[in-house]
Amino acid sequence: MKKAAFLFFVLVLSACGNHERTGQRIISVSIAPFGYFAGQIAGDNFSVNVMVPAGANPHIYEPYPDQIDRLRRSEAYISNGYLGFEMAWMDRFLEINRSMKILNLGESIEPIENHDHHEGEHVEGADPHYWVSPLCAMKMASSVRDFLAELDPANRGEYEANYRALIRKTEQVDSMARELSLFEGSRTFMIYHPNLAYLARDYGLTEIAVENEGKEPSPSQLISLIDAAKRENIKMILVQREYDPRNARAVADETGARVEIIDPLSADWFASTTAVIQLLKAGFEEAKN
Repeated sequence: MKKAAFLFFVLVLSACGNHERTGQRIISVSIAPFGYFAGQIAGDNFSVNVMVPAGANPHIYEPYPDQIDRLRRSEAYISNGYLGFEMAWMDRFLEINRSMKILNLGESIEPIENHDHHEGEHVEGADPHYWVSPLCAMKMASSVRDFLAELDPANRGEYEANYRALIRKTEQVDSMARELSLFEGSRTFMIYHPNLAYLARDYGLTEIAVENEGKEPSPSQLISLIDAAKRENIKMILVQREYDPRNARAVADETGARVEIIDPLSADWFASTTAVIQLLKAGFEEAKN
């Protein structure tokens, strides 16, 4: 049924023509943080079409017709490579725009294998949340710069300058994250959905996820989580904006921890990643005192 509905949208959009076309070149990206990197480097030369907007769950999201229309008119697509959303939709995206060039940012980083990560009917073979790590983000930015320069060689110098400005901002976040790796004391944190594994790997932290293989924890798993939170003296449990915080609150209520909402899928990568790192630092400091 999904494929039939999708093809119906394609036929309708094709019949409507290009009455919304502004003349500006379009790049589509999978998620809002990728839109941040594409927009920062592209400047005004490209309009960025985000397929999974901030606040939506990128594992199971289904795009709207206007997003499909802009995808149809895109010169290129910047892919995550591991998201359940793309596993479900990428073949259909290519059916309606066979000419668009593809950049898979998952090829820019060293993936964390995750054979048990189930989302709906799809198994994500690697953890898709690499953009939250500043080290991964710098590799992503380099790939986006090179990709844009290939698409638009005439503006290569502008993309290089924009890239360097973005790297300076990203290095600020990297510096803050490195402070976490030097923290004397427990560097273990708890989060509902395992969204920060790359940040943990790259900066010497330990992530404990409340969610297990894409499912809510069982009563026995909740007991284990409560024990772990007490053992590690965890004072804060992070919950992504897209998820129900009730299970995290159940652990927090039994341990005296508090729940903090984070937004790693924000369209403002710099602000959201900085906020995550600041919360982790505050939690580690509280656990130490």
